[in-house]
Amino acid sequence: MQTKISYYQNKKEFRLFVSNTYQDLIKLKKDDDKPSFNVLVLKIMPEIKKYVNGQLNIAIKKGHFPKNKIKADDIIDQLFIEIYDHIDEVKQEKDFYLWLFKKTNELLDDITVEEEFDEFFFKNIDDYSKPEWDAMQENFSTDGDGHLLMIEELDDISYNHNDYTLNHVFIEDNQKALIEKIDKELSAEEIQNHIQMVLYNLPYSMRNVFELFTIEQLELEEIAKIRNNTLEEVSQLLNDAKQALQASFLKRFAID
Repeated sequence: MQTKISYYQNKKEFRLFVSNTYQDLIKLKKDDDKPSFNVLVLKIMPEIKKYVNGQLNIAIKKGHFPKNKIKADDIIDQLFIEIYDHIDEVKQEKDFYLWLFKKTNELLDDITVEEEFDEFFFKNIDDYSKPEWDAMQENFSTDGDGHLLMIEELDDISYNHNDYTLNHVFIEDNQKALIEKIDKELSAEEIQNHIQMVLYNLPYSMRNVFELFTIEQLELEEIAKIRNNTLEEVSQLLNDAKQALQASFLKRFAID
């Protein structure tokens, strides 16, 4: 199983870069130099756009709005305005990164519909048979017209591929042997496809916390600030998501 060391390093470097732009952005706004302000913000946006695209793709697939009605660029354009108009709310450069994600989440919340908790899926995750899991995977891999979704259709720099690994799901020391067993029996593609499919069927709050923790590498305290949740709520959401994923692997692939 390959680790994503370079990816993680890039995330840390990106966070540092965002923080380091804060003082320059504040100065440019004071100087009323909006063109230069936007040029600097533009350097931040590719990573943020990946996150936005990931959220929109699921919302579209769930039927919250038609494909192409809302694009990531629409959110990014509004985010430019939000940053310029409200960056003064940020008191320290170390807070700028989280503030940016908070603003992004608020914009996404304004256009997406609150998902109904699929309690049946969550409560019965231990009871699905392998054919039922396979049928769910097939349905997840097709669009509304029954056509297979090809990754090439989404293969651009702004799409968040979310490289999930088993280490995102199984974290206890006593699960190392289980990780090795699953890793031997399943390909990296099968593992990613399964995780994405299960996350898709979980409530938005669970999925969002899991993604912010694993993909964006934010601490639970930081996620709580972004989502306006308590630390206890965020911790429970992450734990529920991981338990659902663990149970789904064990049941679908009959792994003891």
